[in-house]
Amino acid sequence: MISGVDGGPEASFLTPRTLRLRPLTAMLRAILCAAVAFAAVDAATLLHAPTLRMRGGGKHFPNLPDSVKPGVVTGQALKDLLQTAKDKGFAIPAVNCVTSSSVNQVLEAAKKYNCPVMIQFSNGGSQFYAGKALDNPKETLKACVLGSIAGAHHVRLMAEHYGVPVVLHSDHCAKKLLPWFDGMLDADEKYFKEHGEPLFSSHMIDLSEEPLNENIELCVKYMTRMAKMNCLLEMELGITGGEEDGVNNENVDNASLYSQPDEVWQVYKALAAVPNSMFTIAAAFGNVHGVYKPGNVQLRPDILGNAQKYIKEQLKCKEDKPVNFVFHGGSGSEKDKIDTAVKNGVIKMNIDTDIQWACWDGIRKFEKEKHDYLQGQIGNPEGADKPNKKFYDPRVWLRKSEESAVERLGEAFKDLHCVNALG
Repeated sequence: MISGVDGGPEASFLTPRTLRLRPLTAMLRAILCAAVAFAAVDAATLLHAPTLRMRGGGKHFPNLPDSVKPGVVTGQALKDLLQTAKDKGFAIPAVNCVTSSSVNQVLEAAKKYNCPVMIQFSNGGSQFYAGKALDNPKETLKACVLGSIAGAHHVRLMAEHYGVPVVLHSDHCAKKLLPWFDGMLDADEKYFKEHGEPLFSSHMIDLSEEPLNENIELCVKYMTRMAKMNCLLEMELGITGGEEDGVNNENVDNASLYSQPDEVWQVYKALAAVPNSMFTIAAAFGNVHGVYKPGNVQLRPDILGNAQKYIKEQLKCKEDKPVNFVFHGGSGSEKDKIDTAVKNGVIKMNIDTDIQWACWDGIRKFEKEKHDYLQGQIGNPEGADKPNKKFYDPRVWLRKSEESAVERLGEAFKDLHCVNALG
């Protein structure tokens, strides 16, 4: 009997043959252990490796792509956000802002209802933001340019801290207002050189009053400039009726209120040909700015669906809704028309007039409730020597305005199926 190394009972089973096999067995055991160790390392590496995420399930917001982060979204993140909206059947409300307070109320609403939002500045709103006393020569529209830039920087500073994605946009720019547009693009290009993205997410150019060929030609010119810094262009096709911010289309030809599929295709084809282009189309389907008596406005969002089908056929693509449409004049619109528009590819709806009313309504109700406390600095129903500062302090009644606007925006988010869109 050959003794084992440790003298244990297993030694009785060792033979010269098993002894010859022991080195080979040990080697195989070592190889097996090494393989298991490497496999464990690989598994751990995979667990901690970045995950490729498509639309939804993002690392910042559960229902959005990884590219979409809190703060102002631009470039690919903006493209992903709009595509997600279209895929999931919601649209994003776009609100015109004229003060830092109006910006903050929009951010507050987006945070409260867990939604992305669009903040936009019109030409007149930008001038107001800068201050009406500032010179605004028509050759440069300096006050409008400075006001929009000031508003943009305020949005950029605050949006990230509210924890929501924000599309930073400028509203209608007619041909006569192009100096304002050029001034904002100058600011975008400067910001792009320093930060690798434009100051604004997007801009709208409204040449709907010009001949279609000129409209398309100028849009292509500006799209070419904007594409170099990953900035999105919104263009208007057909005319939005009514009056908004000094632009009056109350008496336009009714036919111009409804865009045709071939017109949309001409725009799409021309802008898509620009390298790295991103664009949306505000096609007219009976839209009217302002609020009017029900029945006076004939919205036909089926026009957008017809245009989508036509362009899909032209492109021979699989996507049912290749166009990102914009809905202007959303205030006062019937809920079923909003629904149909979103189903037909609307990813943005402007809501201005209703928010203006909500802001005033908050103040109106406060004044009515506290009327007797707002007739002088001293003296109210509690006593002739009682001060009223805590009632007329602007922070008090402005806050009532903000709260009312936040509530109305919640209704807009709901109408656009956007509540909890962040996940």
